[in-house]
Amino acid sequence: MNITKQFLAGIGAIVVALLFTSPVQGGPPFVTDDPEPVDYQHWEFYVASVDAKVGGDWSGTAPHFEINYGVAPNVQLHLIAPLAYDVPPAGHQQYGYGDTELGVKYRFIEETNYWPQVGIFPLVEVPTGSRSENLGNGHWQAYLPLWLQKSRGSWTVYGGGGYGVNNFNGHDNWGFVGGVLQKQVTHNIAIGAEIYHQTAPQVDFPNSGTAFNIGTVIDFSDNHHLLFSVGRSIDGPVDFQCYIAYQFTFDNSLFHFWNHLHQGN
Repeated sequence: MNITKQFLAGIGAIVVALLFTSPVQGGPPFVTDDPEPVDYQHWEFYVASVDAKVGGDWSGTAPHFEINYGVAPNVQLHLIAPLAYDVPPAGHQQYGYGDTELGVKYRFIEETNYWPQVGIFPLVEVPTGSRSENLGNGHWQAYLPLWLQKSRGSWTVYGGGGYGVNNFNGHDNWGFVGGVLQKQVTHNIAIGAEIYHQTAPQVDFPNSGTAFNIGTVIDFSDNHHLLFSVGRSIDGPVDFQCYIAYQFTFDNSLFHFWNHLHQGN
């Protein structure tokens, strides 16, 4: 316990130092997100998988598809369409379409030399997955977070927290707080560490308690990227969790190029 307290205190000291003293993108591969939206008229496309082992039960997505689009300066639209699975220690395995996630990220304070950037990222979970097969929550949910980010040199820290609305059919609302410290170690490789706490278990997000992840982002080019993280609970039920994704980033010029080729044919 003393080691855990010292680790948390060390992370807190680094966070404070960086916030009050430029950028690495946050969010995936971590649970904690950042306030930085996709650039205006730019796209992010992910093919990803999230996997967790809780009490002998494996569950996650295999894969899920994520699309983010910078619809306006400082505004990003967000969609996740998952293929979910559940493998209990006994009983039937399940695989099918899970709950759809929709959101809008809005950065209302941009980063300066002295102030972090700040944004909100409200999310809605649409109950498109089967509750009876453990592929969805069975009803609508909402998540209302506030995120901050500050960079100095090759270091970036981001984090914040939010409130999850899940108070239906005996379920509990929940809270989340987390932070990530990330370093750009080479021109195309970033590594980071995350610690976070969630107050109540969810069907599609079972890691209540305190947990950590370590992860990396590898840029093969301006358009092609690999993201990976792995971790587990410090004080909670998750024995193992991981995230892996291929990310393709592009702007609207790709569509103009495609249209030009199509018209030429």
